Amino acid sequence: MSNLDTRPAGSECGGREDVAARPVRELLEPRSMPLGESTVVRRLLPNLGRRMVGAWCFVDHYGPDDIAGEAGMQVPPHPHIGLQTVSWLHDGEVLHRDSLGSLQTVRPRELGLMTSGRAIAHSEESPREHARLLHGAQLWVALPDAHRHTDPAFEHHAALPEVGSATGARHPGFRATVILGELDGARSPGRTYSPLVGADVSLAGGTDVRLPVDPDFEYAVLTMSGRSEVDGVPLDSGSMLYLGCGRRELPLRADRDSELLLLGGEPFEEKLVMWWNFIGRSTEDITRARDDWMSGTGAFGTVHGYDGPPLPAPTMPATPLKPRGRTR
Repeated sequence: MSNLDTRPAGSECGGREDVAARPVRELLEPRSMPLGESTVVRRLLPNLGRRMVGAWCFVDHYGPDDIAGEAGMQVPPHPHIGLQTVSWLHDGEVLHRDSLGSLQTVRPRELGLMTSGRAIAHSEESPREHARLLHGAQLWVALPDAHRHTDPAFEHHAALPEVGSATGARHPGFRATVILGELDGARSPGRTYSPLVGADVSLAGGTDVRLPVDPDFEYAVLTMSGRSEVDGVPLDSGSMLYLGCGRRELPLRADRDSELLLLGGEPFEEKLVMWWNFIGRSTEDITRARDDWMSGTGAFGTVHGYDGPPLPAPTMPATPLKPRGRTR
């Protein structure tokens, strides 16, 4: 997933001083952003009110879009450092290519997890023959300093663990697929580098449950479809609620069938700088990565098979990237 903003603002994220150490209810409004040729996304993170939730530092929600007779998602080859990308679909397919030689179609409720580490490039596109609807989320996870120069990798997991009524658990009307981390005793096979959780939650109409959560984690919930109520706050599709830390359970209810993304993790202690598709620790890290990409020196490798040129990096700002902290 790329940030296609041609004038991206740099920001310093992380650190515990701005983390809500108690339960809160902060509604995060999305911004509409273009993605490729025909897709518009709703950007929830980074947000003017909140820049990270645990190690989750970037959240785009898109669709459902009717792409019958259209190209659909078309994101040219572009670079990443210092993060993991998570592709998550409810409808449609995304064809992933990367500079490691990976070629994988990601389908609904399958995990496409790419670890950029020191450097990787990839593209994302709707296959030539694709489903009518495209609906999903693209997310980034910041890598801690000890792992940000790790070898790049790509994982695809077609089968993920579930909890809830479908598995005979104690929450009638509730089902969750564990995307990353662990939830209610079920653990995803996706590799993580910091304590976090991501789960796709389905609530049948009339469901009213209290989900056990970790009080040391901060959490946020995004409504993918339907209309839910999270800790008493109504959430329409495309809205995200930040919940802070200190909870041992999370009340969820829905009058009609609804689908949510639950994101959480230990507050990310390190300071990091995020600009365009790069996460580093300084302006120099970002500048070096941009120069490597634009010079084609080989640090990022080559994505083969995409029908089009790679994405050029925006011009660096004339002044050093300004730290803004987790919140503004």
